[in-house]
Amino acid sequence: MDKNRIEGAAKELKGTIKQAAGKLTGNKKLEAEGRGEKLAGEVQGSVGKGVDAVKGALK
Repeated sequence: MDKNRIEGAAKELKGTIKQAAGKLTGNKKLEAEGRGEKLAGEVQGSVGKGVDAVKGALK
């Protein structure tokens, strides 16, 4: 498993928590930060999946 997948999943989780905390407290800035972080984690995870697919194809 590529490190990007692991780091992406961690960012995604952190973003989800921030987004939920922002919604709960009514803090729009925190909610937006959470959405951004979640999206960044999804992208990073996708990159990791791509790297894993290439590595698997080369074996």
